[in-house]
Amino acid sequence: MNDRPLLSVIVSVPDAPSSTFGELPSDADAAVGELYSRHGRAVQDYVERLWPDPASAEDIVQETFIRAWHHLPRLRAEDRPIRPWLLRVARNLLIDAGRAARSRPVTVHGLLAEQGCADAGLDRVLDRQLVTGALRQLSPAHRTVLVETFYCDSTVATIAHRLGIPDGTARSRLHYGLQALRRQLRDEGAAAHR
Repeated sequence: MNDRPLLSVIVSVPDAPSSTFGELPSDADAAVGELYSRHGRAVQDYVERLWPDPASAEDIVQETFIRAWHHLPRLRAEDRPIRPWLLRVARNLLIDAGRAARSRPVTVHGLLAEQGCADAGLDRVLDRQLVTGALRQLSPAHRTVLVETFYCDSTVATIAHRLGIPDGTARSRLHYGLQALRRQLRDEGAAAHR
């Protein structure tokens, strides 16, 4: 095969055409753009190999380059190699993310969503029963105007024309019907809490 040891081959592989921070453009934004174009894919691959969630992996890569942007003046002064520094930052962020994930309680998104849907459906049914019961307690004139307005999406003028009453009477029935409905619902809520 080859008489060079494998370790020396790995160590002597250059990491990119521009291997130090000192060789980057002087503008910070341009420098980070250059860093990302040269090393973004390598950092992304590294993080994705070690982190299962693609969205979180992308966040870690972004945070890596944000930290490079924040530390650019100091790193230029030290004239460090770029890719090892970026991978070290990504590794530290992965460790931090892993620790944070372990310290948080586990959430099961699918189960919670199903329970939330079931609870929401139950709440709708109970609300519908409560409102229906309260509507039954109203006078037929008030109930008709409320149902036409809120369940049939009719305007006051349309309701007045359909019922053969003046617009003002329809508005008055709507106003007093809503007051009575609120009072009914408040009284039923108070009775339920006793």
